Amino acid sequence: MSTLTPQQTAERARDAMWAQDATGQALGIAITAIAPGRATATMTVRPDMLNGFAICHGGFITTLADTAMAFASNSYNEVTVASGLEINFLDSAKLNDLLTAEAEEVSRGGRLGLYDVTVRNEAGVQIAVMRGRTYTLKGKPVAAPSQP
Repeated sequence: MSTLTPQQTAERARDAMWAQDATGQALGIAITAIAPGRATATMTVRPDMLNGFAICHGGFITTLADTAMAFASNSYNEVTVASGLEINFLDSAKLNDLLTAEAEEVSRGGRLGLYDVTVRNEAGVQIAVMRGRTYTLKGKPVAAPSQP
């Protein structure tokens, strides 16, 4: 039986999560990079994501950031859920903006994790920063063990 590398484990967890992520798929989110404790997600702002001021509703930006954190925190193949987050909006996102959320692990110990997520548009303008907390359900894998 072969042992997976940490990168292979992250990729398997990503694939298993993505297969069940109806929200991310419906919003057109793509997971463009994955590594242990890190993930990058992108989303293009559509007309149905605009609020009454013709800018992207903060809830969609938060969902993108939370999605990146979810994939980063589950990259060790243990089911991990968000336990809280704080997001700060720094600029607005507009129709057709390609938003990129980069999640990076700050701390992971026991069942608790801490992640920072930065959301930028295609011009590199920082749109939002989020700090999220996670809780790991020890012993519960995201992806089933691989077969020999």
